[in-house]
Amino acid sequence: MKLQNILGIDYILFLSAIALSVFGILFIYSSGINASGVQVSNEYIRQIIFASFGTVLALALAVINYRRLYELSAYLYLGTLALLAYTCLFGRTVSGARAWIGIGSFGIQPSEFAKITTIILLARYLDSSKRNPQSFLRFALSCIIVFVPMGLILLQPDFGTSLVFIPILLVMTFIAGISIKYILFFVACIALTGFLMGLPLWQTYIMRNAAASLNILMNFRFVAVAILSLLIVLVIALFGFLRYKKRYFYWIAYITAIVILSLGMSFLSHRVLKDYQIMRLIVFLDPNVDPQGSGWNIIQSITAIGSGGLWGKGYLRGTQSHYRFLPQQSTDFIFSIYTEEWGYAGGILAFALFLLISLRLIRIVKTTTDTFGSLIAAGLSSVYIFHFLINVGMTMGIMPITGIPLLFMSYGGSAMITAMSGVGLALSVYIRRYQH
Repeated sequence: MKLQNILGIDYILFLSAIALSVFGILFIYSSGINASGVQVSNEYIRQIIFASFGTVLALALAVINYRRLYELSAYLYLGTLALLAYTCLFGRTVSGARAWIGIGSFGIQPSEFAKITTIILLARYLDSSKRNPQSFLRFALSCIIVFVPMGLILLQPDFGTSLVFIPILLVMTFIAGISIKYILFFVACIALTGFLMGLPLWQTYIMRNAAASLNILMNFRFVAVAILSLLIVLVIALFGFLRYKKRYFYWIAYITAIVILSLGMSFLSHRVLKDYQIMRLIVFLDPNVDPQGSGWNIIQSITAIGSGGLWGKGYLRGTQSHYRFLPQQSTDFIFSIYTEEWGYAGGILAFALFLLISLRLIRIVKTTTDTFGSLIAAGLSSVYIFHFLINVGMTMGIMPITGIPLLFMSYGGSAMITAMSGVGLALSVYIRRYQH
């Protein structure tokens, strides 16, 4: 039966992940060569080990029935939370975030594994509650399941990794049939918070205080009075809806609540975010604000991608990486090296492979008869798509720098093992997609 399971896997999904992993190893090797042609890093050797272990793990998970995780989901989730809490207190600090635990040179990043365990527990909850007509309660409890690990990761602080949990929540609750108005409420709060948070930065660093009135969004007294006034409007609207059952009262309350939460969160963000995180947002708006500092990464990344042209400079012939213009070139900016050496054509190939992975996962979501398995596949698809869009967008300068790796290709054991574990789970669901 186990041999039949292996033979029955989704080869397109599996081989696409393997191909991306091979590309990653090739360009991690390239990133370790300096301008003199000397190999100065052995990261590629470690990545071969990580990818090999991840491939074996993926095949092992494909053989195991994913439904066994249903009863274990709470224990896996709580175990991950314990690791995240331990990391916040005693973890190793790397690039400003206390996100690692380990001994000597060996370390793991629990926040990567938290993505998988959160998906599994959320899939179980949404499956077990699918007959509950209370969409609001289901959405609220789903938010709690997601926000607890997300909050612990923010405390590290690792803002980039914490963002991955948002698409997990949105995609899985949508697939589970939760009312779209709650999902749209959440999306609108995120979008408006980002807009209000960016306005003062835009006028200070880009407009050079040409619109100084926007600084009022960072004034405590103004924000407090505005929120208090809006709360009064919210209470009146809720009373009107409950008393007269008019829909326009409901929508007034709905929009007012979005504005209240967004205004409060945007104000708090300026108090919580670190200086380097704020600078990442500023240089996203205009890298030339600090071209020799925070804007350096984006400028050099765009230069590397653009210099690759249609077919690239050729493997091992990149200049941005070999002359060390690109920092973190084997992790966050691996796509920049890849496209400099393999060009637009290579970029299209990577796009196609990630698209294949996404489409195969979506197919699993649509064809699987078991809700639990379908939700797991949906959560995994959100992780892969989000990582790809944010990382590649970041290297092209159309997304802020968040430190999110390009799964399968960026250097890192925890990210590789997590990505391949997700593939293994998806394969397990695919094999048993018609089983009840």
